[in-house]
This record gives sequence, C-alpha cells and structure tokens, in this order.
Amino acid sequence: MTKVAVLGAGSWGTAFTKVLAEAGTDVTMWARRGEVADTITNEHENPFYLRGFGLPATVTATTDPLVALADSSIVVLAVPSQTLRQNLAEWKDSIPKDATLLSLAKGVESGTLLRMSQVIAAVSGAEPERIAVLSGPNLAREIAARQPAATVIACSDSARAIAVQKACATKYFRPYTNSDVIGCEVGGACKNVIAIACGIASGMGMGDNTIASMITRGLAEITRLGVALGAKPATLAGLAGVGDLVATCMSPLSRNRSFGHVLGEGGSMERAQKAAHGQVAEGVKSCTSVRALSESYDVEMPLTEAVHRICHEGMEVEEAIGMLLGRRIKPE
Repeated sequence: MTKVAVLGAGSWGTAFTKVLAEAGTDVTMWARRGEVADTITNEHENPFYLRGFGLPATVTATTDPLVALADSSIVVLAVPSQTLRQNLAEWKDSIPKDATLLSLAKGVESGTLLRMSQVIAAVSGAEPERIAVLSGPNLAREIAARQPAATVIACSDSARAIAVQKACATKYFRPYTNSDVIGCEVGGACKNVIAIACGIASGMGMGDNTIASMITRGLAEITRLGVALGAKPATLAGLAGVGDLVATCMSPLSRNRSFGHVLGEGGSMERAQKAAHGQVAEGVKSCTSVRALSESYDVEMPLTEAVHRICHEGMEVEEAIGMLLGRRIKPE
C-alpha cells in the first residue's frame, strides 16, 4: 500500500487527506497545533478547519514531522505558499530520498517570484522530475461532501504523476495527469487574484454580466503570463486554468472571492480577512508577486494591477473598477 504524508491540516489539506484515505491509501497528517492533531486522531474530524466532515478511522495526525514522513513515498505539501519555504527547510532532511513531492500550494513566492515547484526544488534539492503539483476546481467543502470533482496532477515524470493519480482516485474525485507544471502553477496562483476582483465587483452590487466579463478577461491575462513563462495554452483552457478560475471566482465557498466581496461592500482589509472563512486569502499576497512577475516579462495584467492597488496602495474600489471599465476600446 502507498504511504502518504500530508504536511498541513488546513481545509484543503484535510479534504485531500479524506480523499486519499477513501481511495485506500495509507495517510498520516502533520499539524502544527497539538489540539488539531489530537482531535483528528481521536475524534476523526478537523473541526478547526473543516467542521462537520468525518475522516476515516484509518487517518492519524501528529505534530512530529518525522512520524508523518517515515516511509512515505508521496509527501503532500499543504501549507500556504508564503510559508512553504520556511516549513520545507525544517522538513527536508527527513523526507525519504526518492519520495514524490506533491504541492497543493497556489501562489508565487514574494521576493523571489518563484513558483512553488521552484521553491521546493531550491529548498529540498529534489530533482524537478520528483516534484508534482495538483490544481483544479477543488473547493474543499464540496470535495469533503463527496460531490463529483476533477483535478490535474502535473509532473514531468509521467510514472510519478500516475502513482499520485492512483493514490487519490475515488468515485467522486477524478484526477487527470499532465506534464505542464508551469501551466498548472500559473493558473493556480493567478486565479486567486482574479477571484478577489470578482468578489469586489459582486460586493459593489454588480451582476453576472460583469463577473463573466472579468473572468474572461482574467483568463486572458493569466494565459498571457503563462505562455510567457512557457506554459501550454491548452492547460489554461482546461481544469487547472478556466475550471479552477470559474470555481474560485463564482463560489461563496471561495475565501478569495469572500475577501473581495467584503472590500466591495466598503469593508476594511481586517474585516475582509475575517470573512475569508478564517483562513488565508492567498490572492492578497499573490497579487503583488504576480504583478511583479508580469512586469518582469512585460505582460499586461490590468485586473491583477487593480487588485494590488486596492490591497496594498489604498486605492478605493470605485476608482479601481472605473480604471478597468474606462480602458480604451480596442479589438479583443
């Protein structure tokens, strides 16, 4: 039986653990807080981040990374993108030498402007073919409720991608494999930023025409950046691109959309963070690093620019929306 370590006990890490266990995989979670680990092991639930969803009795959790990582052939990195480097630096010496490293984190690292797979390679020393990423329209609570969903597992080594695919395939969770790591990561990082923009528009009372237009234009700017970095356009037209984008921009379960909605209503950054289901709205930090990355490649990303100005430069939401709607008319 495949042994998997899931490092991180947030909502998505917990939901993915549930998927792995229900696929028949032997899985151990690492949690930073003892009370979270104890509750998962003894009560088979994570009420701190995914209340109301039972976990299989086979799932155990620990605060000791050595225990979680022992004999694991797949190591799932389920911590936020901006803390991945620090966490991985502490874990790297305990990771089995040939384990596949699977990233669930979606973002571009502040300062370095590295994608998550690049951070993993830099910190762990793992060869690129050992590093995989998972991305798609995967809202944690829906998957925990066993609602049908699909995802993409991208890795340059097809055998490793297939191994991860087999470890998490269930009747309700359908993983597809892909070799385009860059495309999956760009789609995953940028969609959080576009979701904040859509949430802002929603909070301002704008309707579906506006949201659909923003999603479409958001996909265009994501694709421009992805292609500049070496991604395949087809990847961004699939589950890891438009699929993830639509789910994140439209669903009230999306913490980035919820964050933006509060800002659109006139709420403060602090109030918006509280509305993000008690967890990190990745797009708040990613908007700055994605913006910097786009500038370094001379790629125009007006929605990302607007979100950055609202979140980090104090621009009023009305002014930002006006800036977007007031752009010059030109061919699509």
